[in-house]
Amino acid sequence: MDSQTSSSKGTRRARGRPRDWHDKTAQNTIKSLDRAMEVFEFLSEAQGKPLSTIADEMGQSPSTIYRVLVTLEGRGLVEFDPEDQLWHIGARAFVIGARFLRRTSLVDRARPILRWLMEETGETANLGIEKEGHVLFVSQVETHANIRAFFPPGSLSPMHASGIGKALLAQMDAPRLARHLKVARLESFTALTITDAQALQGDLEAIRARGYSFDNEEKNAGMRCIAAPVFDMNREAVAGISVSGPSSRISEGEVERLSRAVIDAAEQLTQAIGGASAAPAFSD
Repeated sequence: MDSQTSSSKGTRRARGRPRDWHDKTAQNTIKSLDRAMEVFEFLSEAQGKPLSTIADEMGQSPSTIYRVLVTLEGRGLVEFDPEDQLWHIGARAFVIGARFLRRTSLVDRARPILRWLMEETGETANLGIEKEGHVLFVSQVETHANIRAFFPPGSLSPMHASGIGKALLAQMDAPRLARHLKVARLESFTALTITDAQALQGDLEAIRARGYSFDNEEKNAGMRCIAAPVFDMNREAVAGISVSGPSSRISEGEVERLSRAVIDAAEQLTQAIGGASAAPAFSD
């Protein structure tokens, strides 16, 4: 190899994707892999299903689904319970998910803050991020109380019916919020779920003004949540911190005290990741 060729290759910038990476046409997709991921995602949302049910609900032949499941099983991504004849998500899926969480220091830096928030409020503390129009819960510190909220890492929740979701929606600029509301299903979960886009926008304005959101039994009857946004160095909301628990403990009279702690925790995490924000000042 001559020196000119060596120099040319030495200075060539490495690429993580080809020039036509943005082309999502059929020629650049692997149909069998795409089908396998559909099955994997379906099983992750509805664990403990027999082969026939998975095939029926996905509109695929049992033989096709079986080949996909056996392939995923070989990689540890799904598991089969021979006693119940049911398919479940496998342990390897958790390992891969944990690697995703390690990609950023957000989760690691949040752990002591979540622990402090739980001790300060006596309620379960949560950390969530926006993921494809939903809230993805990435960390949690549970309260010691017998009755408590539980959102295991990896759980997804609709943004309009979530404390963290509404805290993040409230920080979106008008064009981005409009795009979200255009495609979002404002599904009703309880009698208190906000399902009208105009009413939701009014709630988001109030959230922006006071610095925290309040989920008043909008996802689960008898459960409330208070959340505040976490900002990065560009003052963009990248996550939300919340406390959640039964309405009997998160009463109207407790909202101010709890919201102070939640905003404080969100500000601590903002500073810990090098972010910048201006939390609203409380009047004495």
